[in-house]
Amino acid sequence: MTSEPNLRQAVPFFAVSNMEESLRFYVDGLGFEVADKWVDEGTIRWCRLVRGGTALMLQDFRRDGGKRWSPDGPLGLGLSILFICSDALSIYRELAARGLTPSLPFVGNGMWVTSLSDPDGYRVEFESQTDVPEGSTLNDMTTDVTK
Repeated sequence: MTSEPNLRQAVPFFAVSNMEESLRFYVDGLGFEVADKWVDEGTIRWCRLVRGGTALMLQDFRRDGGKRWSPDGPLGLGLSILFICSDALSIYRELAARGLTPSLPFVGNGMWVTSLSDPDGYRVEFESQTDVPEGSTLNDMTTDVTK
């Protein structure tokens, strides 16, 4: 008898300083969809976002009787979320076409890597396997690279 694993998914949970701005970034910019949300007094306070087989959660924390929360230090400092995808180069092109400024793709650890930061400084990276030489950048390629 085969039992299913008890742990099924790890979901990053980010505190955000401005939910509206974060939703514009993740939904309009990165192409996530709002799968679940908690609305309080007409405002989204928490949501679970999905794209493909991935998810993340955002929460706009409130303190002191509903006043907007301000962190004691910078959010996102030293924190990255990496999305392993089939084609990081297509993600790069998609994000650039949506007006975002992802980093120029480069090959590191045998993977194409492109990244950008969300409004609170959380680092969002997209990676896909490749056989292109280590250290190469998209600009080094003379033909359209799809691997």
